[in-house]
Formats: sequence, structure tokens, C-alpha cells
Amino acid sequence: MNRNDIILIVIICLIIILLLITYKPSNSNTANVYYDNKLIKKILLDKDDNYIVNGENGPVYIMVKNKKIKVTNETSPLHLCQNTEIEKKGEAIICLPNKIVIKIEDDELDGIVR
Repeated sequence: MNRNDIILIVIICLIIILLLITYKPSNSNTANVYYDNKLIKKILLDKDDNYIVNGENGPVYIMVKNKKIKVTNETSPLHLCQNTEIEKKGEAIICLPNKIVIKIEDDELDGIVR
């Protein structure tokens, strides 16, 4: 190994360390609950809690535990939205019979469109 190889290895190591220090995980701490495409509730995923929102067919029970959110009970023919648990940005629970959508999103803006 010559001197240039050592310099190159040190530079690559410094770049890797810099990237690890500035890395921000993509998980968000907010879930937005929509009824008929209108925002009705913001839920923080940092605190374990239970929530109730009114859907088209009746109440929809939502539980937050360990930074994950899921529907625990709702009234619909197949109860499909009860089988989903989400925790990452971009994931959603869609309960069409109740017109409820739960999305994990960031509160910060990604950009401005004019």
C-alpha cells in the first residue's frame, strides 16, 4: 500500500462517517385520519393511546402502541382494515366502507408548488 491508497481509504471512511451522522430515519411521528377526504384528526405516534372516530357505518376504534397504529374495531362487511398495522411514512390504512383513511405523514413540507 502506498501513500495515495491510505489517503483514499481515509477520505472514504470520513465520507461514510459523515453520512452516518447526518442520516435521518424516514419514520414520521404523526398519523393523519381522513373522513371522506377531509382531515379530521392528527395522532401522535410517540404516545400509546386509543382513539375513536366516526365513520360512515359507525365508530372506528384506533390504537397506537409502540409507534405503530392500527384499527382495533370497526363496522364493515369484511373488517379488512382491522388486519393492517402501519408504522412508516407513506403507509396507510384504508377503510372504504367507513370512508376512513389513516396515513403516516410528515408535518414538514417537502416542497412548494406554484
